Amino acid sequence: MTTVWTRLREELDRAGRVAQTAFDEGRARLELMRTQQLADKAAQAIGYAVFEARQAGKDIEKALFERLSAALTAHKADVARQEELIKNVKSARDAEWRAREKEASEAPPPAA
Repeated sequence: MTTVWTRLREELDRAGRVAQTAFDEGRARLELMRTQQLADKAAQAIGYAVFEARQAGKDIEKALFERLSAALTAHKADVARQEELIKNVKSARDAEWRAREKEASEAPPPAA
């Protein structure tokens, strides 16, 4: 009887880890989308600044370009970091599934 409860506890723990992994992946994907939107806004701001400067017959101010370019570079770095995080979460999820499948295939059949 103890083995049944132990097995149930192990399965519930495993299900909890899988759910936490799925939650972490979803949160990371949302953060990635938000960061990509910030990068897009920074790139758009550079485009508008260049357009407005050209319309006025000038070049974009160096300080403005450097500020906007630095913001874009920072957001792109955040995007790369988030993509790496998602890759790691996926790897952890896949490893959990492989371990679960291996345990299931090696487990003795239940007694009748």
